[in-house]
Amino acid sequence: MNRFRSLALLPAAVLLGGCNMVVLAPAGDVAVQQRDLIIVSTVLMLLVIVPVMALTVLFAWRYRHSNKEANYQPDWDHSTQFELVIWAAPLLIIICLGAVTWMGTHLLDPYRPLDRLAAGQPVTQEVAPLRVEVVALDWKWLFIYPDYGIATVNELAAPVDRPIDFSITSSAVMNSFFIPALAGQIYAMPGMQTKLHAVINRAGTYEGFSANYSGAGFSQMKFAFHGLSTADFDTWIADGKKGQGGLDRAAYLQIERPSEAVPVQRFASVDPDLYRRILNRCVEPGKMCMSEMMAIDAKGGLGMAGVYNVLPLEYDKYRRRGSVLGAEPGYVASICTPEEAAAMMASRSLPASVPAGSPLIGSGLQLPGTAVPGFTPVRTPSLTLLTGERRPSNS
Repeated sequence: MNRFRSLALLPAAVLLGGCNMVVLAPAGDVAVQQRDLIIVSTVLMLLVIVPVMALTVLFAWRYRHSNKEANYQPDWDHSTQFELVIWAAPLLIIICLGAVTWMGTHLLDPYRPLDRLAAGQPVTQEVAPLRVEVVALDWKWLFIYPDYGIATVNELAAPVDRPIDFSITSSAVMNSFFIPALAGQIYAMPGMQTKLHAVINRAGTYEGFSANYSGAGFSQMKFAFHGLSTADFDTWIADGKKGQGGLDRAAYLQIERPSEAVPVQRFASVDPDLYRRILNRCVEPGKMCMSEMMAIDAKGGLGMAGVYNVLPLEYDKYRRRGSVLGAEPGYVASICTPEEAAAMMASRSLPASVPAGSPLIGSGLQLPGTAVPGFTPVRTPSLTLLTGERRPSNS
């Protein structure tokens, strides 16, 4: 009998062998509070689920067809006491869940600076938070330590019992920054910055990864997070300053290119303005930063003269550096009104079927009502120019 019982439990043991209990046994105070929130919510919901499941079995057994001794009351239809129980108990549980959710939403807000390092251990003014700037790349993670002037790829470290202030963005597509032992996941999006405040309370090496699918190399987009003592962290910083040179804009453009299973890299110095340019999508020389463009727009814009700024800024998942997606780069050769476009078409002796004042056509489309042999419009991401040659953007 014991042998059969062991064989019956074997499939369950195999399935449970693949479980990682880090979410229920974290090493950071934020993750511990999130763990407690999960447990409390589960217990509150089980207060309804367990009695219902038990009563279902009890009623099925007690009022089975073969039980002639069961109390049969075909005319029964109401009980005030029974109604109070079945409505009051769920209502009280919902009130408790609402209170727990409201408190957890505010106290565990990732943008909210920490007010404690652990239970009974408040944050003091003497402890300065560790600032880390995080950039999700294809398919690796870049970590910049602005206070120490170093950067790493696929390796992150922080001292135990010191608040960590993460600033998170992405280079091309949306990812999700997640260290289960430290805190909950938070998204990394291009052109936007998210925040996360956390603390690690127990030394060790923990896994971090992207929790949002982002392409072919997603499964290998992992990194090691080291929780270190203060002395060990100082040693780790010193080792980082002996890294493989500096991370400037040119070096960043190289590591930004899509790559998979990238080993740990350390940079002894980093351009202090690099993260701001990554966030504003203007790392390449000559590109206008989004913050500058928004400042211009806030003052009324630059009219037709400002159209040139749109093309150098274009930088999304269809045009990310190193990608095979998207069309070849084009250039704005001139800007014209619909009337000027109609006059230009007329000067080329186009067929009369073309309506006067036709709107500008989209990239890759033929001219309305025409099929002119040998005429190939020059395509740009936003305009199709009425010329057969490419000219510099300032012509």
